[in-house]
Amino acid sequence: MLNVTLFEPEIPQNTGNIARTCAATKTALHLVHPLGFDISEKAVRHAGLDYWKDVKIYEYSSVEEFLKIHGDDELFFFSTKAQNCYADISYPQDKDIYLIFGKESKGIDENILFEHKERTVRIPMIEETRSLNLSNSVAIAVYEVLRQNHFKGFNMKGELRSYNWEDAK
Repeated sequence: MLNVTLFEPEIPQNTGNIARTCAATKTALHLVHPLGFDISEKAVRHAGLDYWKDVKIYEYSSVEEFLKIHGDDELFFFSTKAQNCYADISYPQDKDIYLIFGKESKGIDENILFEHKERTVRIPMIEETRSLNLSNSVAIAVYEVLRQNHFKGFNMKGELRSYNWEDAK
């Protein structure tokens, strides 16, 4: 199973967009506290996150708790500080994979990155760019893992509302 983990996310709109990506890809979402926003049922309903119910969500009280529980799992840490490119990694198939992202303002603690050097990856960008938006980074990472698994179980063909693709020239 594919899992996205957010260490101490700060911006609710990013987490909302990430939850939508998780819903569309049957990816579990792991939220590590403290959160910079409220995810109570009332707050989620008020924000219009109608897909929130379609996401399997796990919560942890701290980064330490998450690492204690999942430390032996297939963890991949995404950071602008990493030396490995995310696309050069062969993500395991048929195993639980955790794609981990840090908070928007600081990323993942460097001690954690250093301890997991071989599993720390970056999304390339030009040097003048500080970072990508968190929800965009998550989408890039999730779809790379799915691509490597040949989008197994996903609908690969869209349908038009007014036309039939077979009638096109």
